[in-house]
Amino acid sequence: MKSPALRAPLAVLPLACVASLATFAAAPVSAQSATDVTLKDTVVTATRVDTRSDALLSDVVVIDADTVAKSTGRTLSELLARQAGLQLVANGGRGKQSSLFVRGAEARQVLLLVDGVRYGSSTAGAPNWDNLPLSAIDRIEVLKGPASALYGSDAVGGVVQVFTKRGVKGFQPEASVTVGSEGHHEVAAGVRGGTDSFSYSLHASSLGEKGFSSTNPRVGSNFNPDRDGARQDVLSGSFRWAFAEGWSTDLNLTQAEGVSRFDQGAGSFDTRSVTTTRVLGWGLTRQWNADARTRLTVARSDDDGDSYGTTPVASVFNTAQTQITLQHDQATRLGTVLLGVESIKEAVSGTQAYAVNSRTTDAAFVGLTGGLGQHLWQANLRRDENSQFGGATTGFASYGYQLTPNWRPHLAYGTSFKMPSFNTLYYVSPFFTGNPTTQPERGKNREFGLTYTRGAHELKLTRFDNRVRGFITLQPVVVNVPQARLEGWSLGYTGSAGAWSWYGNLELLDARNLLTRQKLARRADETLTAGLDHRIGAWTWGTALQLVGERFDNAANTVRLPGFGTVDAYVRYALTKDWSLALRVNNIGDKDYQTANGYNQPGRAAYVTLHWAPKP
Repeated sequence: MKSPALRAPLAVLPLACVASLATFAAAPVSAQSATDVTLKDTVVTATRVDTRSDALLSDVVVIDADTVAKSTGRTLSELLARQAGLQLVANGGRGKQSSLFVRGAEARQVLLLVDGVRYGSSTAGAPNWDNLPLSAIDRIEVLKGPASALYGSDAVGGVVQVFTKRGVKGFQPEASVTVGSEGHHEVAAGVRGGTDSFSYSLHASSLGEKGFSSTNPRVGSNFNPDRDGARQDVLSGSFRWAFAEGWSTDLNLTQAEGVSRFDQGAGSFDTRSVTTTRVLGWGLTRQWNADARTRLTVARSDDDGDSYGTTPVASVFNTAQTQITLQHDQATRLGTVLLGVESIKEAVSGTQAYAVNSRTTDAAFVGLTGGLGQHLWQANLRRDENSQFGGATTGFASYGYQLTPNWRPHLAYGTSFKMPSFNTLYYVSPFFTGNPTTQPERGKNREFGLTYTRGAHELKLTRFDNRVRGFITLQPVVVNVPQARLEGWSLGYTGSAGAWSWYGNLELLDARNLLTRQKLARRADETLTAGLDHRIGAWTWGTALQLVGERFDNAANTVRLPGFGTVDAYVRYALTKDWSLALRVNNIGDKDYQTANGYNQPGRAAYVTLHWAPKP
């Protein structure tokens, strides 16, 4: 049965929703620690330039390092679903395929950046969320709403940017050991350091898990009630060198290899998948003065996937994306002017023969973000020329007015596009046939927002209406639907008082195929996440709540998935100034639920972590 808060109609957002959010709590995801004012006050993803968070005219959630460390999410996708209010769909436990919906937009319509570098699979058309390790992440920014005018294809529903750990002044080593349910074990170690002119970081981790059966009898003939384990090995590093007055260069690398097993039927061998994620970026920055900066970035990301079944020959799907970006930021009286050009090359290879196996996109973009008095504005324009699909021009404009020191409404309009993946166009199997006539999706989003801030409290209400023309559906066949509509309300609240802090995210969504009037698959009409944190002496504890309404598993709306609710909790104790011990319990009520029909989700699980981080 749905809770009263989850029955609220989309047409009106009742006051009861606000009251229910204020009841729940957790560490404020939009706040950084008090010792890091720079990260607290600036956000990059929403504008491509450093912008004060109180001047943003977009719906942005920031998840800092402390929140990542305390989160009960076991993977990146779980953390984002709990902290940012995104909807998660997973085909089983750790290492299995997962998707994230931002305001109802599919995973392929959400752009994932790692340290500013595009990462994802051009064959599947979506990023591999769970092969990026939480232990290497320092900060996450989630932009909800279209951002093609900033980043080009893929950013129909939003952008998630992951920032890995960077060097700091001094010398800061750390290490941790974790053991837990389902045979989970993990070790991680890293070091950060540097001086005023040179800084570095290095991180390594390894984890393994026996897992549980990812499938149940509802999946059909692939069901096998055995354990489907996973392991992951990670190496991440960076350095920055200010080699001359106003000049600096930096290099960063993140590489992760994940191995996972999944069912292929009772009595048969499990299929074993090996996924390699690699993101490499080099940058050269010229800081002309306090008001002007030019940066050149050359980067490459790889998403390689090999699947081994009953035959010794692997099924291989590899994607390489090469990205070159030249961007100039110039402060003016009207705000910061953004000018840039970019070239992106996608290349795919493997056992599947594609009629086209590479494409290049060249782009130019401009933008202005600023304000005067009580007025705030942002405007962006981008032109992409793709070698396969031709040109696309996208724009974004937003205006806000500071009614009082506490209240600010804003209006926004943005357009977007998404190119079809290579699988959507050309992949052929006994269960799937691509359609080479598939065309890019094009979206138009209208948005109204109202933000209230007072001290450590922020309440943000947003009404969004995103219409996607040529929406690509794979069920029952690949085809461009004339139009899909993703509309609804979102309400977010963060706050703190003394040793307490809390957050809440409520989303009321209506995502439909306008041709058939049927709901898009696996989107819940109502989701609520909330949590509470408290610190007292050497103790820190917190709890998190997630409520998800019922959904349909298929495009025909004939298979229904019940709603569910889970509660997680953690407690951490500082043994000494350098050592801490933490206990985390997920799904305390051992709720049996599914986000995809026939695929199990984790039951109750506990994890214990011993962490060492010497303090000066």
